[in-house]
Amino acid sequence: MASNITTSAPPPPPSMSVGAQVGIAILSLALVLGLPGNLFVVWSVFCRVKKRSVTCLLVLNLALADATVLLGAPLFLRYLAGGRGWEFGSAACKLVHYLSSVNMYVSIYLICLMSMDRWLAVTRPFVSQRMRTKQSLLALLLAVWVLAFVLSLPMPFYRSNLSKTLPNNLTLSFCIPYHWNSVAHRVFQYLFETIMGCVVPFSLINTCYSSVFCRLQSAKFQRRAQGSRLILLIIGAFALFWLPYHIVNIIEVVGLLQDSPTVIAAALRGRPNVTAFAYFSSAVNPILYVFAGSSHIRQAGLGFMGKLFDGTNSESRSNSTFSRSVRSSRSGSSPDEGTVLQALSTKLGKSFKGKQKSSSVAGKEDDEP
Repeated sequence: MASNITTSAPPPPPSMSVGAQVGIAILSLALVLGLPGNLFVVWSVFCRVKKRSVTCLLVLNLALADATVLLGAPLFLRYLAGGRGWEFGSAACKLVHYLSSVNMYVSIYLICLMSMDRWLAVTRPFVSQRMRTKQSLLALLLAVWVLAFVLSLPMPFYRSNLSKTLPNNLTLSFCIPYHWNSVAHRVFQYLFETIMGCVVPFSLINTCYSSVFCRLQSAKFQRRAQGSRLILLIIGAFALFWLPYHIVNIIEVVGLLQDSPTVIAAALRGRPNVTAFAYFSSAVNPILYVFAGSSHIRQAGLGFMGKLFDGTNSESRSNSTFSRSVRSSRSGSSPDEGTVLQALSTKLGKSFKGKQKSSSVAGKEDDEP
């Protein structure tokens, strides 16, 4: 006897938009490159670096922050590609966005620490030598992480998992911004993020490096430390990937304050893609380290990252050399250019290869009465 029971298939998911496709491509690339890359940096620091310097610990924390936020990428990929909305509940919705916000603040304020470290090393070498200890750094790192967790507190309050009925009568949940229909709350969130995550830290970074460059130019140095160049690349990469996000924040705030639906709609259209683009910043730093340590790859193989960071062990000695050079310059003698440049190097990239003979001669001259 034939059965007359019929089964109704669920309605098909909505077609994927171009914005979702772009977001999937960016997030997939960030996950494939960034998660293994940052975990490799963490492994190199713990297993290949014998003595972890101040700079090495800064890089370790940056890699840990990036790796942590990339762990949430599969959830976002499922959200964009599945066509079934947010399937992981309200708690996960708030948590992954909270961790993304923490990553933004940790990254930018760690970069601020790097910039302030360069500024002290160049402008206040004696103060830098006294303060540049692991104990002081651990206290500063703890302060950065606590600050990031505190500054990110608004994010879970302004993110919610809301249900929406689509035209095909399919009801889905979406992890979206939620401000209780309040313009003031929207303006506060986006202004707060941009001021504390962009304006304040980049003002500090620009002030530090402007002072450093003026000091170097006044000293008539012809060449710059390679470690400082790498830090500038890290700063530039962060600005490149996060600046569009903050621009969209400003556009939306302007639209809200002017009550312009057109401007608000433009910001809402651009926000998903710039958010995914900012997410990619977590995958960039390991790529920069690979380029910086490329000269060690043939010799050390997978241990090249350890070789790269081993150079930072001479930071204290370099600062001491810099202090002697400054003291000799104050007494009337001219410091050797190679020695001073070696002292200015962050040692995060390849250490500056000054003239060793000149450096040793300069050291002997400093010891003479």
